[in-house]
Amino acid sequence: YLWKGNFTLGVVLGLAMLGNMLVAGMFGAGVPLLLRHLRMDPAVSSAVFVTTFTDVIGFVLFLGLAALFVDRLV
Repeated sequence: YLWKGNFTLGVVLGLAMLGNMLVAGMFGAGVPLLLRHLRMDPAVSSAVFVTTFTDVIGFVLFLGLAALFVDRLV
C-alpha cells in the first residue's frame, strides 16, 4: 500500500508471498523425504527441485492473482 497507494496491490503481493512460503515449506520437507524413499541422496538433488518448483509457483501465484484483480489494480 505504501509503495503505490493501492491496497489491492498489497493484498496480491501478500497473498502471493504467503502462498509461496507455504509451498516452499511443504516442498522443502517433502522432496527430501521422497528422495530418501527412492533411495537417493536428498542432500545432492533436493535443493535444485525445491528452488525450481518454488520459483515457478511464486511466479504463477503472483501473476495469477494479479490477473484476477487486474480491474482493481489499474
